[in-house]
Amino acid sequence: MFNIDTLKSKSLDELTHISKELGVKIGRKPEHEQVVFAILDYQSTHPNEIKSYLEANNQPMKEVENKEIQPEQKPAAKKPGRKPKAKPDVLASEELSKEEVKIELAPEASKEEVVAETKPKAEGNANLQDKKPRKRMAKPTENQSEELVKEESSIEATPTDKPTEEVTPKQQHTPKPQNQHKNSQGQQHQNRGSQQQNNNNNQNKEQNTQQEEVPAKKEFNFDGLVTIEGVLEILPDNYGFLRSSDFSYISSPDDVYVSTNQIRNYGLKTGDSVKGIVRLPKEGEKYFSLQKPTEVNGRDLEFIKDRVAFEYLTPLFPQEKFNLAGRNSTISTRIVDLFAPIGKGQRAMIVAQPKTGKTILLKDIANAISANHPEAYMIVLLIDERPEEVTDMQRSVNAEVIASTFDEAAEKHVKVANLVLSKAQRMVECGHDVVILLDSITRLARAYNTVTPASGKILSGGVDANALHKPKRFFGAARKIEGGGSLTIIATALIDTGSKMDEVIFEEFKGTGNMELQLDRKIANKRIYPAVDLVASSTRRDDLLQDEVTQQRMWIMRKYLSDMNPMEAMEFVMKNIKNTRNNEEFLMSMNK
Repeated sequence: MFNIDTLKSKSLDELTHISKELGVKIGRKPEHEQVVFAILDYQSTHPNEIKSYLEANNQPMKEVENKEIQPEQKPAAKKPGRKPKAKPDVLASEELSKEEVKIELAPEASKEEVVAETKPKAEGNANLQDKKPRKRMAKPTENQSEELVKEESSIEATPTDKPTEEVTPKQQHTPKPQNQHKNSQGQQHQNRGSQQQNNNNNQNKEQNTQQEEVPAKKEFNFDGLVTIEGVLEILPDNYGFLRSSDFSYISSPDDVYVSTNQIRNYGLKTGDSVKGIVRLPKEGEKYFSLQKPTEVNGRDLEFIKDRVAFEYLTPLFPQEKFNLAGRNSTISTRIVDLFAPIGKGQRAMIVAQPKTGKTILLKDIANAISANHPEAYMIVLLIDERPEEVTDMQRSVNAEVIASTFDEAAEKHVKVANLVLSKAQRMVECGHDVVILLDSITRLARAYNTVTPASGKILSGGVDANALHKPKRFFGAARKIEGGGSLTIIATALIDTGSKMDEVIFEEFKGTGNMELQLDRKIANKRIYPAVDLVASSTRRDDLLQDEVTQQRMWIMRKYLSDMNPMEAMEFVMKNIKNTRNNEEFLMSMNK
């Protein structure tokens, strides 16, 4: 049975090994005394299991101890002097084969035999010292080890081939008792050293078996398995992050780190839509890292390096019209398609008073474009809008919806708008057709006015003189590119809100667009939707978007409607367009 003293004498590794074999439950990081008392408690409740464990483990331990003790007792049992003398080389080889010790003992054995012939009493005392029970000593100190090294070097220095040890009695009487005592001490130290080596070997074997029992942790490599797509935002320190559209391009846990070398080597810019392979963060890293980009803006990496910057592309008038009267069309989109057609690269502005249905009209236009022109990439940008309208737009429009609601800071409005514009410009550089539906540009201009540092020049309404430059830059980016690619922006502007600032902003943007759609509050009050002022709505150079027959019929229609007020004109058109399936049939019915 286990005793508390025997358990305390064991190391923590041995105790944990015993507790694992017995099935004793201990903590993850137990202390030495906790494991001892846990084993004793288990012994009190399960004595039979302890007995079976000790019977199973004591037998091999006894055999090991006997094997270790036997080579130590053999040299002490020999009686030197009675056996015939052998040469030192032969004796050394026999002792090495029996004891399997690396220390050369042949010269010492020969000297002991010589001493035995001259002074048997002294040798008898040495044998008695060897037969005494020896205590388990610690490792020899540095002084003792130095003496052993000196003695071994002096012994090895004597030539073994010369038979000087057997020749004359004079040489036999030369050794002194001091040398004899030193030799006996050296032999004791060597025996103890060999015993300690055997004990260390046994401990190392036990530790190796314990290490083998612990299952190794499996390491998994997930590099190259996950691909991600995001919009690149380059920070002032020249490294960047891929922002997710799910978080409206602001910082989020889904961000992926892009290094400075990758940005420089692949020629990446702010706003690039990067798709690539992601690796897991290493130790000390917070974010996932981009391992290698596979494509940028839907193009291969070689095309990206040779692209022309957006500022140096040649703008043209829109020449290809968006079909708003095809699939998923409504009466609102059919009227817009006739009186104010929208082309690829149009800079359109919807001027509206509050509660005139501008957001619903914008939604209908977005659904018509996405259904009839799947090649166009559409982004709906909602600035300073209500959260419920954001949710409704996300669920009802087949487009990418980026929003910053009215409860967010003006800095976020500006940041989101800049990143959306950069993304659209990068896609146009690669030859894509992009459509941005902005609601509203008045609120965006207010956000820029809040963020822009004061210049000292204030316009009427409290608008800073430099605040409207960036909103104009945003709206003025819409253009048709020569050789492919276009950026269409359809923005809404608020009027008659009672704010002088909104009037100033509208006046600044009034002549910048090449398409204008006016909504009237009086028509909306009669619940006639769309509440479009047909006479005031028009498109510049609409002859490039419509064929000659449609253009001539529309001239006749406009002449006929010019004598009516906006409400009468809208009622007349709504009454006739409801009974027709498409715009061509509507224009044919007007001839009657």
